Amino acid sequence: MQPTSPSPSALSRRTMLAGAAALAGATATAGAAAAPATAAAPTAANRADRRSKAVVFRDVRVFGAAKATDLVVVDGRIASGPAPRGAKVVDGGGRIVLPSLVDAHIHPDKTTWGGSWVSRRPASGIADYVAQDVELFRSQRRPVAKRAYGLMTHAVTRGTRAMRAHADVAPAYGLAGVEGVAEARERLRHALDVQIVAFPQHGVVRTPGTAELLEEAARSGAIDMIGGIDPIGFDDALDEQLDLVFGIAERHGIGVDIHLHDRGDKGMRAMRGIVERTRALSLAGKVTVSHVFCLPGLTDKELGSIAADLGEQDIALTTVAPSDSLVLPIARLREHGVRVGLGSDGVRDSWSPFGNADMLHRAHLLGWVTDVRLDEELANCYRVAAHGGADVMGLAHADLAPGAPADFVLVAGECLPQVVVDMPRRDMVVHGGVVVARDGEFLD
Repeated sequence: MQPTSPSPSALSRRTMLAGAAALAGATATAGAAAAPATAAAPTAANRADRRSKAVVFRDVRVFGAAKATDLVVVDGRIASGPAPRGAKVVDGGGRIVLPSLVDAHIHPDKTTWGGSWVSRRPASGIADYVAQDVELFRSQRRPVAKRAYGLMTHAVTRGTRAMRAHADVAPAYGLAGVEGVAEARERLRHALDVQIVAFPQHGVVRTPGTAELLEEAARSGAIDMIGGIDPIGFDDALDEQLDLVFGIAERHGIGVDIHLHDRGDKGMRAMRGIVERTRALSLAGKVTVSHVFCLPGLTDKELGSIAADLGEQDIALTTVAPSDSLVLPIARLREHGVRVGLGSDGVRDSWSPFGNADMLHRAHLLGWVTDVRLDEELANCYRVAAHGGADVMGLAHADLAPGAPADFVLVAGECLPQVVVDMPRRDMVVHGGVVVARDGEFLD
């Protein structure tokens, strides 16, 4: 039985920021090749400083296979053939080995994770949430870097190999969010690949001084992408916002990731503006649109038309999965080669007390809200969480094939579908062939 969807009039993170990936096309997502080189993650060098080494993970069941085997890792990648002499041996105890997960959309700068409980007040729109963001930021005794590091470390222990982190940029914060997340990223470079988006949550145009801060963030070299937010519904400046955001991206050779909650004609006008600028500035493969609530209500013909444009310009999409009312039609999108990733969004921030940065839980939610039952459907939920975000971030799939990044998790269980339903503890998390977490605890 599916959970009851909230009424359209209910205002919460679910109705304003909700999104869920459609399982009908998850198989296509799982089988998609990694994104082209133009979208390659700038954090790939994180692995370069690891010393060459060989490790054998003994007695493991790859993807839950009935027969246990040895998984050999050489120089941070899955190897074929026997292990080199002198390889380190790690006992897997018959556990299932699965690819690590990718969080394609998260806000670690806003979190109160690891801190005291925060009581939230009613809000009647994005502006109210934004105001409460500022109040919460000013009330926190722990700096952004410490809070973000705590949340990002937790994500690693739950099997996350990479994330795209949105950090608020506004006059109320300056670049504190970007700098804090960048500091956490540096501390975790051995365990987590991170892309940072300078996100103008307060609007690009409606809040004077934000555009200059975005430019400064891009000049700093700390960010990988420039963000935007509802060019019509919130900023009320479609052309001005998109021109500013895309202009910064072009000047500094970085990507774009725009939050788009607007539905109907407002959302579609923004989508067309994004497609036009991507084409005009030759930014194919470097643009993402998050949430994209304007797509689910389209007719099949309308969806086919915009999906063709997105595929032609290699514009990626991301979504989260707290409800069934705004499900992205992944099957149709994938027919046109559109990359779609899954993310966890905000975690215990001023917007919501919920969230845990656990992408296995997010895969579980994806199955729950789409009411799946079959084993392959449940497995596809995991594949969307593992490979969809990798496609968006331009990372190779950690699919356990020879040559793939040795990013994987070991869990006790019967099979992959059962793991998605029961969400067992991640007994071991491996990044680049190095064990970075055991029994839910991070290893420095």
